[in-house]
Amino acid sequence: MSVKSQPRAMVLGLSAVLLWSTVATAFKLSLQTLTPLQLLGWSGLFSTLVLALAVSWKRQWGELLLQLRARPGFFFTLGALNPMLYYLVLFKAYDLLPAQQAQALNYTWALTLALLAVPMLKQKLQKVDVIAMLLGYLGALVIATRGQVLALEFDSTAGVVLALGSTLIWALYWILNTRAQGAPAVTLLLCFLFGTPMVWAVMAWQGALVVPSLQGMLGAAYVGLFEMGVTFLLWLGAMRSATHVSRISNLIFLSPFLSLVFIRLFLNEPIVPATFIGLALIVGAVVLQQKLKQSEPAPAAEQPE
Repeated sequence: MSVKSQPRAMVLGLSAVLLWSTVATAFKLSLQTLTPLQLLGWSGLFSTLVLALAVSWKRQWGELLLQLRARPGFFFTLGALNPMLYYLVLFKAYDLLPAQQAQALNYTWALTLALLAVPMLKQKLQKVDVIAMLLGYLGALVIATRGQVLALEFDSTAGVVLALGSTLIWALYWILNTRAQGAPAVTLLLCFLFGTPMVWAVMAWQGALVVPSLQGMLGAAYVGLFEMGVTFLLWLGAMRSATHVSRISNLIFLSPFLSLVFIRLFLNEPIVPATFIGLALIVGAVVLQQKLKQSEPAPAAEQPE
């Protein structure tokens, strides 16, 4: 059992949020030399190694083998969703859109999760859900059109569709993940043990098996370590150490705004006013939904970018 310590939880939580805030920038820098498929293949490899070390440290290989033998098809499905489909779609969206748009649109995943829970978990939409979705998707529209909502002109229509589509895949993954019975690190490693070889198989099929440049390799390592691996473990540790979980979970709302700072500093991408307005609408919608919704929220151990 984890020792409860709110100061420790705050340090771990803030560390996770800070690292997650950098990954949108890392995506764009890495995609300068790698295709979305190559970035996923190499970053997935690094993440698998990190998660394997974590499972070894906790001596959970026995549990992993039990889970694998009991439900191989279940983990195959999860692995196909995450990392394969989710990150492939997300990276392609980042390849087509400015980083500020892709990361902000992807943040609507919490709203998509509530919407998908209706048919899959037989939950009912409350009034707060409807209001939150209207606000959140209005914010997404403001961002995608750079504030020219009535004109409906996008930097990349395909990129917008992919960014929003990634939230559907992520929400589906987390709904299915609620049925997993193992430790979170074990479940995530099993997903990568199935998903990463799928990505490499597609890379081989498309003739994309090449050793990246130094920039590409460092970018893939950073994404694998801090988007998919270490940061997840930091966040999980924060949630388990917290005496006031809500104070830790609220830290995640800092991430999209901090991300804009890194995008401006390292990508020299001007942040347009519409991005701040739209992101404020999205975050406000998510906060409204979480604070006022009376039904039990679906679990979310990791936050995407």
